Amino acid sequence: MKILLVGNYERDGQKSMVRYCSMLESLLRSAGQEVSVIRPTPQLGRFGNAHRGSGKWLGYADKFVLFRARLRAAAAATDVVHICDHSNSMYARYLEGIPHVVTCHDLIAVRQARGEFTGMRTRWTGRRYQEMIINGLRRARHVVCDSENTRADLLRIAGIPAERTSVVYIAMNYPYAPLNHTERIARLEDLGIASGERFLLHVGSGSWYKNQSGVIRIFHHLTRTVQARDMRLVVICNVWQPLLQKMVDDYRLSGRVSVHFNLEAEDLRALYSGATALLFPSLCEGFGWPIIEAQACGCPVFTSNRAPMTEVGGNGAVYIDPEDPVEAAKIIVDSLPRAQRMREAGFTNNRRFTSDQMVDGYLNIYASAMDRDSSTNRQFRREARSQDCEGKRGIEANTATS
Repeated sequence: MKILLVGNYERDGQKSMVRYCSMLESLLRSAGQEVSVIRPTPQLGRFGNAHRGSGKWLGYADKFVLFRARLRAAAAATDVVHICDHSNSMYARYLEGIPHVVTCHDLIAVRQARGEFTGMRTRWTGRRYQEMIINGLRRARHVVCDSENTRADLLRIAGIPAERTSVVYIAMNYPYAPLNHTERIARLEDLGIASGERFLLHVGSGSWYKNQSGVIRIFHHLTRTVQARDMRLVVICNVWQPLLQKMVDDYRLSGRVSVHFNLEAEDLRALYSGATALLFPSLCEGFGWPIIEAQACGCPVFTSNRAPMTEVGGNGAVYIDPEDPVEAAKIIVDSLPRAQRMREAGFTNNRRFTSDQMVDGYLNIYASAMDRDSSTNRQFRREARSQDCEGKRGIEANTATS
């Protein structure tokens, strides 16, 4: 089938969504499908800052005015359109009469805009934008969620009929697997980690819900135990706030916490393969890629005792309260002697998230969307013919009477 993937506007800098779209394109091509990708082109938005002021508004013009005609023309030549990021769900209004689906990765920003998170505020313009996203999801023919937890949020907030939604678990966007000893040691040494050194790994953006302050608190309490006294913390992120560094300094952990930005995948693979464990105490997520990436590399996982982390980690992770650092540290210390069993359970759990199950899930949904669209069009034509016949009979009757 001919599939059109709608990607993200380049200047928005949404790297995870770019990786997702690229992964999906590659997997669908490998499955023998004809795939093309379209995304808004920076034209007016080339001028100014992409995230504020006039540059941001010019970017909106690129995305929601100039892109419209290109999308309609490209969509008309395909069998099905897949809007890869729910943040672009507004494009569904341009796809009337064309089979299409939207992937909803999470509704964290929507929930924040609606005041569901204490202390987190969204500006008026942001609240309006999030409502546009929800309205786009309501308009979409079908919405696919990364997790059952995200689907539950979608049904609760958007009120979409359950039959127009489904869940397809995403696969890894890189072939993570245990790295051989020699290369792992070499890469870790390049990152300043000595051979045999024990370390906890945290992978996450600087978003508030990644709970990096909680990571530092948990690590602080770990270092006060005999079992973890020699351990260090390695953080991989795209931004490190001054407040976090102040916490590190106040806890006198400066020599034991290292922060790295935007590493290449093989370096991250080395870290997963060599870490004592992954510490991933997120407050909320749409899915949680680092959980299955770590498990694929044989890295024990400690993550939050709430969905979707419990949904994704399955029986292959140990769960902690992300807001109770003292108890979390105790659970980690008590669990470390079972590290080998955790690795084996992680490998088993990771097998649920294969590329094949992801591709098969989407292909079934595409086919269903096309069937529903054909049925809708057939019904529309039947109704139109029926109305036309009734109109003709009415004309003939009037003519006979006259």
